[in-house]
Amino acid sequence: MQRSHLFIWSAAIALACAPALAQKTASQGIDEYRAMLQDGNPSELFEAKGEGLWTQKRGPKNASLEKCDLGKGPGVVKGAFVELPRFFADTGRVQDLESRLLTCMESLQGFNAAEIAKTPFGKGEQNNVTALATWIAAESKDMRFNLSQSHPQEKVFYEVGKRLFFQRGGPHDFACASCHGEDGKRIRLQDLPNLTKNPGDGIGFAAWPAYRVSSGEMWSMQRRLNDCYRQQRFPYPGFVSDLTVALGVYMGVNAKGSASIAPSTSNEMSWHPPQNRLGFSPASARNRSIDPRYIGLPNDAKACALV
Repeated sequence: MQRSHLFIWSAAIALACAPALAQKTASQGIDEYRAMLQDGNPSELFEAKGEGLWTQKRGPKNASLEKCDLGKGPGVVKGAFVELPRFFADTGRVQDLESRLLTCMESLQGFNAAEIAKTPFGKGEQNNVTALATWIAAESKDMRFNLSQSHPQEKVFYEVGKRLFFQRGGPHDFACASCHGEDGKRIRLQDLPNLTKNPGDGIGFAAWPAYRVSSGEMWSMQRRLNDCYRQQRFPYPGFVSDLTVALGVYMGVNAKGSASIAPSTSNEMSWHPPQNRLGFSPASARNRSIDPRYIGLPNDAKACALV
């Protein structure tokens, strides 16, 4: 399946770039390619797996996740995805879908959430978390995003996420906004959505989890955000870290009113910098918590160097 998708991807690039089709833009060619994949979208396999995992009795407690509260009451799945991240009183934290699933897997099934969070992306129980997230997202497909900002912690996470989005750093002085803070940006053949507002944020944030054609894997929003930091040559913030959840709050609130298109397909071609060139250890950066002092960081949007 992966090989055939890569063949289609290559063909789409050729069509988009052919002189005889000069009137067709590269992005139009990619849109056609994405439409091809909707017939038998590979994400459907992950949806089916996630639905089975929801009802399957697993873990040390031999229990299912059918009593998991995603914010709309125990066991209610439909509509939950488009209201996450949100504050949960039982944990006293703002959580996104994946961090909430870890809470349920630990409390209901007896899994060790910290150990799952340390698992490399795409391995072990993290694959199951991604499958669950894919199915849960599919249950809210075409519903409108409507994240709450009623709790003080939700407001704090929005402001922290906003400052993190525009905060520049690393060896290339990059920020999230370097690629996603202005209209009309692109890299290679890929248009880069403006994640600070609609409709761009409705295209970007609203599309994950997504089947990543370039790697033949299903990627969650948590993996997408961590990989963005890797591409900026930062250490991984860590799976379900407060940092990535805060970015999710910022983008999710900005996507208010947009229809969820997740799970989708992504044809992004990742940039892979030399491994360990800077001596960063992903493990050392995991599970960073939000420091309230981040609230005082300047909003450096105007100084962001767009590339």
